[in-house]
Amino acid sequence: MGDIRPTVRTRPRDSAPRASSTFTELAQTVRSRGLLRRRYGYYWTKLVAAPLVLVACIVAFVWIGDTWWQLFTAALLAIVFTQIAFLGHDAAHRQIFVSGRWNDWISLILGDLLVGMSYGWWQHKHTRHHANPNKLGADPDIELPVIAVTAESAARHHSPVVSWLRGHQGLMFFPILLLEGLSLHASSVRRVFARGRLERRWAEIVFLSVRMIGYLMLVFLVLSPGIAFVFLAVQLGLFGFYMGVAFAPNHKGMPVVPRDMTLDFLRRQVLMSRNVRGSRFVDILLGGLNYQVEHHLFPSMPRPHLRHAAPVVEAYCRELGVPYTRIGLFASYGIVIRYINRVGLGERDVFSCPLIDQRSHVGAVT
Repeated sequence: MGDIRPTVRTRPRDSAPRASSTFTELAQTVRSRGLLRRRYGYYWTKLVAAPLVLVACIVAFVWIGDTWWQLFTAALLAIVFTQIAFLGHDAAHRQIFVSGRWNDWISLILGDLLVGMSYGWWQHKHTRHHANPNKLGADPDIELPVIAVTAESAARHHSPVVSWLRGHQGLMFFPILLLEGLSLHASSVRRVFARGRLERRWAEIVFLSVRMIGYLMLVFLVLSPGIAFVFLAVQLGLFGFYMGVAFAPNHKGMPVVPRDMTLDFLRRQVLMSRNVRGSRFVDILLGGLNYQVEHHLFPSMPRPHLRHAAPVVEAYCRELGVPYTRIGLFASYGIVIRYINRVGLGERDVFSCPLIDQRSHVGAVT
């Protein structure tokens, strides 16, 4: 299954750097090139522009009034909300400010107040993903409620409806993403009202309430009920779809490793991640997530530096013999669809993971 996962090529053990030093050497190179320095001008421009663009969309929405032309406004808002979510993602990774407190509050304002997504819920989930990408029992991003991305998940007993969906999930993948927006909002509400530790819970409750109640009131005050419901369906559907297609190419179809397997940091992040090549338009379209390898290695690296770090990381991985995956956007979707289709059809050995077969040659710690 060559298009699904890479084949590990390694140096002889006596010529390979020690696993504990491989990332340190790369980090020193990246830091010496200034790729970890803050980009305040870049981010302040975006932080000022984001609410202004959103306000302009709201003014246009009110001015256009009760008409089916508002469906174009719904599509525009879906794009704006997703781009703001990307900016919140940067803040949550400490890419914008040195101060953790400043980054937290920017994430709360962008995520909870402007987009309607709980920062606390996302942070908990996303931190676990970054720590163990594509690791069974540790990465929440491979434990999805409907789509099965591992053979173990597909083999579990499910209701007839879910079983049917998973049997056809290759065809249903993109349509199911239309529900992702609703799912993100629902998960956010559940998290802020659930038991357990959640920093700044009341700030999140207030921000989410203002965002969701205020947004619904505005929509139903301006639009008649029929148009309002269609408007919300289009906006939520396209928002979820955009979020889904931005995150899908990153890890789906890359190797999945057992929970008890431990790799050094560099290999754990590089081997499980996939970059999407393209122009600066692709960088903007995907919010920098197309440089997933570099983002996982350096989560706090400002977004505009990822493009410059990519050739450095690729050359370093080539020197070590660590596979560095980079592919076109539409080709990545093809890989993802073929992979999840094979999983959904019940293939137990979806891929023969080279990390297990060559465990002793990739710096694994047992």
